[in-house]
Amino acid sequence: MAYGVYKVTEEFENRLADYTGAPYCVAVDNASNAIFLCLMYEKVKGLDITIPSRTYPSVPCEIIHAGAKVKWEKVKGESIKGAYQLKPTKIWDSALRFTADMYIPDTHMCISFTGPYKTFKLSKGGAILTDDYDAFLWFKRARYSGRRACSYHEDNFDMLGWNFYMMPELAARGLLLIDQFYDSKGNKKEMDDLEMRYPDLSKFKIYES
Repeated sequence: MAYGVYKVTEEFENRLADYTGAPYCVAVDNASNAIFLCLMYEKVKGLDITIPSRTYPSVPCEIIHAGAKVKWEKVKGESIKGAYQLKPTKIWDSALRFTADMYIPDTHMCISFTGPYKTFKLSKGGAILTDDYDAFLWFKRARYSGRRACSYHEDNFDMLGWNFYMMPELAARGLLLIDQFYDSKGNKKEMDDLEMRYPDLSKFKIYES
């Protein structure tokens, strides 16, 4: 049971899980932090993680901040489309995908609502889709400074976390807008993957960790 005003976030997470076909969903303040939480949960420190050479610049930053090394997979052309795996982990950057029943089993898929070009335009926000119950419980606390869904006067503070939770006002807006992804009969709409142009990040020495 969610505590107080944060129940609206839980309701939004449930609607997202239903639309995407994911067993569990955890809303956060942006997709970059969703990726970071997944990297921390998967304990990637010291690993080599391969991503497309053209992607959003925060992705290699999160990999490096989590203690891993970035390896590049050359991209044909100047753009990427849809979702891709942070190899060899079970983490997927799905910032350019939001569609019905998109969830891939045995993964952590990180979706984005930030920016005017996203399919689900909330101005800001992201979420983690997963079918791992233990990960789900960890993500819920890790995004909320390690706290449980209760007043901090009642918590026993036994976990370190980050201040990555989605504000309830944003979740409430999400609940108002999510019906656009269903038709008049309540059927889920299929949405196209987005395609975005990004610079070739493999050219920049800052990402050499």
